[in-house]
Amino acid sequence: MNKEKYESWTKEFMESWKELDCERTLKTLDKNVEYYENPIDKPCSNFEEVINLWNVVANNQKDIDYKFEIVTFNVNTCIINWQMTRIMTKTNETQEIDGIFQISLNDEGKCTYFKQWRFTR
Repeated sequence: MNKEKYESWTKEFMESWKELDCERTLKTLDKNVEYYENPIDKPCSNFEEVINLWNVVANNQKDIDYKFEIVTFNVNTCIINWQMTRIMTKTNETQEIDGIFQISLNDEGKCTYFKQWRFTR
């Protein structure tokens, strides 16, 4: 995989998140993705769990702004540093997030491995 493919995937993933378009976000993921919402927890056991995680996004956040940078990559894996600001809808609280994605993509450009680390302020 080359850097452009990783950048394209990350832009689509983050832009669909910003637009609160969870169906579009889910289309960036392979149905058999190994998906870690939290690095110390077990991955989602099936795609239905991933869907459930993303279905709440449109209701609990808004006014998302983001940026990202590819830190390193090889043919199998990419590490992405991302930052985001968002407003949590229930509390109207602004959050700042600094995070890392570790991803792998298949030949169709869908994510087959997703793990994230994040710090929220």
